[in-house]
Amino acid sequence: MCPEIIKNRSILKVSGNDSENFLQGLITNDVSRAKTELIYTALLSPKGKYLFDFFITSHSDGYLIDISSNNAYQFIQRLNLYKLRADVTIEQTDIKVGRGIGPISEQAFQDPRSDQLGYRIYNPTQTEDSSINWDQIRVENCIPETGIELIIDETYILEANFEKLSGVDFRKGCYVGQEVTARMKHKVELKKGFVKVQIDGSAPIGTDIISNDKVVGQIFTQSNGMAIAYLRFNRVSNDMKAGTAKIIYHELT
Repeated sequence: MCPEIIKNRSILKVSGNDSENFLQGLITNDVSRAKTELIYTALLSPKGKYLFDFFITSHSDGYLIDISSNNAYQFIQRLNLYKLRADVTIEQTDIKVGRGIGPISEQAFQDPRSDQLGYRIYNPTQTEDSSINWDQIRVENCIPETGIELIIDETYILEANFEKLSGVDFRKGCYVGQEVTARMKHKVELKKGFVKVQIDGSAPIGTDIISNDKVVGQIFTQSNGMAIAYLRFNRVSNDMKAGTAKIIYHELT
């Protein structure tokens, strides 16, 4: 099966003598791994909140960054704030992003978030439209998406399963927002986070989930009777609703 083109992705190129050290000091994952594989990572605010998530792989004289087109301009602006006098060039490219499920060619990369998401390939030579239900795969594996579950300057990446999704490396050196992320990992039991729930009915994305007249979370992507929800674990019950839709969190059953 040929890959399909992802229409809302942009590829940026980061190059220059300081490009590796520059990125290593900013992102949540170890950029040195991008020399041999595709990595998933994020850029956080100094307060440890999510700003951007993206993929990185090495290029002949730097790195390619695969990011949501909606966030590309803001991302470049943020990188330029940190660049100062570093020998780093950041530029847009016209490289296309493809994805698919099936055998992985030498030019493609396994999606690092989950084997279930198949592969990503850059500037594929052959493409076709696909009937793959990517939202269903995301929901089944509780994988948050840019601009839906992942909210700029609001989401904490550990609550968004970034450790499970191979999006953060706790052995690398310092990066922006590291102190907050490390504290959440080692000193705090997570009280909130994204989980997979059963939904009987439907509700608009972002609808509050109510239990005992209290807000216990919000509902997000929905597919085939399941959904990704953001829950406060100490308020979860067997009687939860998002609008008129009944919500069941199976960890309770």
